[in-house]
This record gives sequence, C-alpha cells and structure tokens, in this order.
Amino acid sequence: MKNNKRFRSLIAAFAASAVLSATAQNSAPLTIKANELKATIQPTMFGVFFEDINMGADGGLYAELVKNRSFEFANPLMGWKEQRQSGSNVLVVNRNDKTANPRFARVTVGSSKPFGLTNEGFRGMGIKKDDGYDFSIWAASHDGSSTTIRAELVSSTGDKLGSASVVVVGTEWKQYKVSFTANATEPKAKLNVWFEGKSVVDVDMISLFPQDTWKRRPGGLRADLVQLLADMKPGFIRFPGGCIVEGRDLINRYQWKKTVGKVEDREVIVNRWNMEFAHRPTPDYYQSFGLGFFEYFQMAEDIGAEPLPILNCGMACQFNTAEVVATENLDPYIQDALDLIEFANGSTDTKWGKLRADMGHPSPFNLKLMGVGNENWGPQYIERNKLFTKAIKDKYPNIKLVNSSGTDQSGERFDYLNGELRKMNADIIDEHYYRDPKWFRENARRYDSYDPKSSKVFAGEYAAQSKGIASIDNKNNWLCAMSEAAFMTGLERNAGVVYMASYAPLFAHVDGWQWTPDLIWMDNLRSYGTPNYYVQKLFSLNKGSQVVPILLNNDVVAGQDSLFATASIDHKTNELLIKVVNTSDKDVTRQFVFEGIKRLDAKGMITILKSNDLSKVNSLDDPKSLSPTETALNVTGKKMDILLPAYSMQVIKVKIIN
Repeated sequence: MKNNKRFRSLIAAFAASAVLSATAQNSAPLTIKANELKATIQPTMFGVFFEDINMGADGGLYAELVKNRSFEFANPLMGWKEQRQSGSNVLVVNRNDKTANPRFARVTVGSSKPFGLTNEGFRGMGIKKDDGYDFSIWAASHDGSSTTIRAELVSSTGDKLGSASVVVVGTEWKQYKVSFTANATEPKAKLNVWFEGKSVVDVDMISLFPQDTWKRRPGGLRADLVQLLADMKPGFIRFPGGCIVEGRDLINRYQWKKTVGKVEDREVIVNRWNMEFAHRPTPDYYQSFGLGFFEYFQMAEDIGAEPLPILNCGMACQFNTAEVVATENLDPYIQDALDLIEFANGSTDTKWGKLRADMGHPSPFNLKLMGVGNENWGPQYIERNKLFTKAIKDKYPNIKLVNSSGTDQSGERFDYLNGELRKMNADIIDEHYYRDPKWFRENARRYDSYDPKSSKVFAGEYAAQSKGIASIDNKNNWLCAMSEAAFMTGLERNAGVVYMASYAPLFAHVDGWQWTPDLIWMDNLRSYGTPNYYVQKLFSLNKGSQVVPILLNNDVVAGQDSLFATASIDHKTNELLIKVVNTSDKDVTRQFVFEGIKRLDAKGMITILKSNDLSKVNSLDDPKSLSPTETALNVTGKKMDILLPAYSMQVIKVKIIN
C-alpha cells in the first residue's frame, strides 16, 4: 500500500514516542490479583452495530441479486436496460390502489423476436459455479395471451451461465418461481429477463437469490457475511442504525412497521446515504427492506446475540434538515415503540405478536433492550426522550433503554446530554467517538472516574480514523486496530460502568462504499475481516465473567511503558484471561505474578495479533495477512516471564486449579 505523506509523518511521530517510552521501561512485574473479583462483565459487553451504509444491506447482507426489482427507484428503470425489438416496449404503470410499491412494468412483445430487460445487479452479480439460483417474478397477462419468461444469467463477456423459464397464463397476479444451476463462477454477472411470444404482460418483483444463503433460507441473507458475525459470538446486534434511523427528513426515516409482513408489500425508499457525500455519490442506493425487523431479530437469535433496535424519536438528522415532530403529535412515534415490544415479545393473541407468528416465529424474541433516537442532541431530544421513557417504562418496566449523548465524546453538547440523562437515571447512555489513533490510546482511562452506581455506558460507535473523520483515505490498518485494542482494555476494566461496546460501521462493499474505515469488507463473492475485526473478535471471545485487577506499580495498566492490559475470570471454564497490548516498537519480556490462587494449570494458551508494519491491512486477495495465531504456554508456579512483542495484542489464557 502507498502511504501518504501525512500517514508517514504520523508513523514517524508514533515510533519516536514509542522509543522514548520503551527506553523508560523498568522491570516491575504485572501483578494479577485473581481472588479480588471486581465488576461483572455483561454478556452484552462486546457486540456489533449494523447500518445500511456502504451497501451493507441491499447488495450486501441481504442476498437479493436484482437491483430495483419492483421499479420503485426515482428513475423506475434504474438498474435495467432494455433489449429492444421493433414493436416491443416497456411501460411503467402506477397502481393507485396500492400504497406500498405501486409501480409495475407492462411489457409489450410485438414480434416473434423476444424482448429483453437486463438487470445489472449491485455492481454486478456474484455467481458461483454449481450453486443453485432461485428466480421469481410476479406477473399477470394483460391481454389474456400466454407469455414465456426466460431468466438467463450471463457473464461480463456475455457467456451464458444458466437459465430457466416460466409460462405466464391468466389475468390475475401470481408469483412464478423456477430454479437453475450456474455453470461457472462470475463476479460481475448480469440477469437477462426475456419475454417470448406476442403478448402484453404485467410484471413486478423480479428477483434472483442464491440458494446458498445463511441456513439456506429462501430469500435470505448472505451466508459468508453472517458467518463472520457468528464467529465473533457478539453479545448484541444494534440495528438498523445509525443515521439511517433519523433520515435526512422524517418522511424518509426508518419505520419498522413498513419492514415486516410480506416482502412484496414492504415500501421501498431512498437510502439517506444515497446523497450524503458529494465525494461518494450513490444515486442508485435505495432500501428494499427485504432485510427488515423480523430478519434482524431472527439473525440475532441465530447467532446468540441480544437484539438492540433503535427507533426514531420524532427527530430527523440534525446535520441535515433537523426536522422535528411537535411533542403534542409524538404519540404515533411512541406507539411504534410500544408496538415493537409487542411484536418481539407479545403472545400470538396480540396484534403484533400474531404477525410475528404469521411470519414464522410463534415464540417471542425476548427483547430486553431498545434505543430511543440516534445521535440526537439538545433540549428537544431530552424533551422527547422523557415522553418515550415514561410511556415505555409504564407499560414495560423491564425494558432497558439506550439514550443518545449526541455525536461528540466531550464538549458542551455532550456535557449537557450526559448531565440531563443522568438526572433522569437513564438506563444506558450511548457514547460515540470517531477519532485519531492517538485519542484511543490516550483515553484508556476514560471511564476510570465514572460512577458505577450511575447510568451505564454503551460505547455505541467508535473507530480510529487513520486520516480524518469520514475521509476517503482512511485505512483499516494495524495502527488503528492496535490503538482500539488499547482503548478496549479500559472498557473491559471498567465493566461496572461500560455495559456494551461496538465498532462502526460494520460492512462495506469495495465498489459501493460511502464511509471508511469499516470492520468487514466484501465484493460480490468474497469477504474478509480487517485487523480491527480480529481485535473485536478476540475481545468478544475472551471477555470472561468478572474483572480482576492487573497492576503495574500498583496502578492499572493503561499506558505505562506503552502497555495496556485487563484481566478477568471466566467462571464457566475457571480460566484466567489476560489481554495485553504493547504499543511500543520494542519487544519486551515482563514478569507476570499471580496472587490469590493455589496454582495454575501447567498448560495455557497465548493468542497473538501483531505486525511490525503499522500500515498493514488485510484485503480480498490476502484476507488473513494480519490475523491471530496461537501458541502453547508452559506454566510453572505462580510467576512467569512472558514475551510481549512490539506492536502486539495478545490474549493469555490459563486455567486456575482450585
């Protein structure tokens, strides 16, 4: 990778400070007081945050291959190209009696030659050899004639990859389905839909899905992306955002009720990231809501994560229109929150519980958490938040509410919200920080002074920015990931204050992103976890049950000698888990002293993530260039010398023998 001038100077400054701190090292041991059990680490401690940005849903996690399948984009034929023949054409018709997805296409085939529509997919369609594909289309004969509709996948060079046909008969709308197998792998395929036989036919919801979805659910999610999440064993999934919850204006806010029920009845709207960045315009970015609230809840259940839905609180994005609903008109927004709890937890005798059952999940989803607003601020947020809180707590007192502290990690805006929410005894306060790597290293003690008896903290969105906030030049490099690891030791050490944490954003398509950096990158066929992903994964898989002190010179390890550390006990396995980050450019060997235990098992394990190249990144072609490795640890007695390599994070795991 080519480092820009600023990044090279940043590395040089970092290396210089690391050398100075390395030369100042002393031989004091790291002492673990394994019998001094401190704060309980919540099962939700480390989770993931999903937002439909960077083609995270349509074109990403949601496995649909057809873009603008129901002709609802502002340009109804965006994503489609006509294969014209003389006397044939396509018209877009609006059904006035259908409020959600009212448009359909009327195709006239005026000759013996077939008429075609070609869909380009989301930057192409990723097709795998020998995999099955399910084609479906809603259709009705307009003139009473039968029409043969042939779905045909073709490569970027026009080679045929597979095809199948259906015959449309009758004037009533009906869904037609057919499946076929691809004969080659192609990352940039297109779908031709051929209409054969003189006729006039109406068509809608033209769809193509791989059969190889997560859990092989028809019309489901992309398996490799969900697997990357499942491998992390996240404590929660926050969804659907993010700024997408607010919308640029309230008309285009996220409304969960429009994302459930039959897929063909879900309203398509523009994605607010379609127009947000002039340097990354994405005019074809819309939300089909095929990935809706039912699918979010289902995915969370699949991978053992608590669902954390975030709802609009009657405020649009304050960076855009700053539109608000008057408090006297807020009842429908509050009712949406109450109805969502019923959808998730209610019996099948209730309106929304019955809908959940009708969608295939009679048992409750056991929702415990809900967010009120996203990155909203000011007195107007507090005023609306109080109304939401009272209504929800009156009916569902056991639901824990996540509350916004705005966009900043400090300053007047943050101080006001933090103060007001703590006066309200808010359950959880959501803090966000997108800052340079140095900030993360310098703030490992951020929560040391927070009151554990007050409102809890959700580190809801954070990521070290190698270049600058929202810069197109940000990289998911090792300097950023290592700095986040140093910061996260402070999150875990303060588990009595911090209940939840998640990196953001989660997904990005290499051909369709708006924001960097991102945790997981993909193209149409492949995906990989960044170094930041592996940091998150190591913390999530090794969080333990209770914090125990790890001290250097009788102080927490938060930057002394360029070291950062946290320790915990896993009561299920009776293991001691130690995470140590060495941010200096020198290998050091430090003695670890274990107090308060009889003895340790003779065999332990060290998992290490390291690179001497702070600019190192992973890629689609080299997805595990920087990834964890494991080595055995031989334990003798209650003292041991452990090598802490330069620029490294490691997890030391050893069983306690009672």
